[in-house]
Amino acid sequence: MFIKPILEVENFSKTFMLHEQGKELPSSHNVFLKAYAGRLTAIIGPTGAGKSTVLKGIYRTYLPTSGRMMFTMENGQQIDLATADEHQILALRQNEIGFVTQFLHTLPRQPTENVVAMPLIKKGMERRLAIEKARETLAKLNLPERLWGISPATFSGGEKQRVNLARGLLARPNLLLLDEPTASLDPKTTDRVVELIDNLKQSGTAVIAIFHDLNLVERLADKVVELEPPIGTEQFFNDTRKVL
Repeated sequence: MFIKPILEVENFSKTFMLHEQGKELPSSHNVFLKAYAGRLTAIIGPTGAGKSTVLKGIYRTYLPTSGRMMFTMENGQQIDLATADEHQILALRQNEIGFVTQFLHTLPRQPTENVVAMPLIKKGMERRLAIEKARETLAKLNLPERLWGISPATFSGGEKQRVNLARGLLARPNLLLLDEPTASLDPKTTDRVVELIDNLKQSGTAVIAIFHDLNLVERLADKVVELEPPIGTEQFFNDTRKVL
């Protein structure tokens, strides 16, 4: 039976212009990938291959230099994320596409449980219930209860990563992007993350994730896409070292 992808990326490329040096830096080049509901597509490759750039392009943190990114919305309509306007992108981020980055960005002085519950509240869930679900997820990710009521601004890197994951996983978007989701986590918490991602897949969420740990790729991935550094990247860094 033919299954239609929720996202189809075709010939994605991104080049950064370094105006001070008058040079172009190729990041991702000629990337093709598909994401399916209930499946995880893993992106692997060496440093400099542009793995994070691909995720940021899909989320439209970066505007692609070329290529198409056809996303099927919940109502069945298709939209090219590469050419969608800002209002469309913001609506998709709120309702259909989630992104767990390696860094936590939150409003200052917001209690951790509120940070995690906010995506559910924005979708219309009653605040009390959303906070309850946030606490359940934080507990599953082994974040101590004493931290739930304070701001995550002063947390350690591993603690912030747990908050970031809790918020992204709890939102249950149609498409979830994960950039090294277990990089700062201990083995026990990593196992919990694997369990939560498996639960998301079973609920129908499509996942695209970057992993350096090939063991996690084997445990979670239904499809693997390997990227190579674009031609010219190595020469650029060699030239930059000479200047420095």
